[in-house]
Amino acid sequence: MTRVVREATTDDVWAIHKTARESWHAAYDDALGPETVDEIVDDWYALGDLESAIDDASERDDAQFLVATADDESRVDGACDGFAHVVPWPEDGDVAYLVRLYVRPDRWGEGIGTALLERLEADLEDAFDRVRLAVLATNDVGISFYESTGFDRMGARKTDLPGGLEEYVYEKLL
Repeated sequence: MTRVVREATTDDVWAIHKTARESWHAAYDDALGPETVDEIVDDWYALGDLESAIDDASERDDAQFLVATADDESRVDGACDGFAHVVPWPEDGDVAYLVRLYVRPDRWGEGIGTALLERLEADLEDAFDRVRLAVLATNDVGISFYESTGFDRMGARKTDLPGGLEEYVYEKLL
């Protein structure tokens, strides 16, 4: 199966929302509980907000919203296997902020996250020196992925999420 990584369009919002929900449940149900995960996804991945983020990224040179799909005619469900979203870090314009990178759990380990990350890095290396992200300390799959793709842990901080969960901040030179 051939994988396609392309810029997201507003036609992708429902598939992105669905992928976010599946990914968040797989990664965070144990730490947050399924009801809290649903609330967070409904808030952070509201369809209108996703449309705005996609429109904003498409109009800027320093932001990007990508989706990965299978180039397979048998898949007509509009599914996206993964997505990634980058904007400038608010306090430092030389740093790209990887706001979101999620892959459907049934596709973990297939190279989709790596393909998304490589495309982002290639497209944005002229605009930024580094890419930074935050990942919940309970997300072993995410931490393993970021460390395996060259990110270094820069520190830890508390989140505003229920239970005061900790997140790690990672960074990588472009």
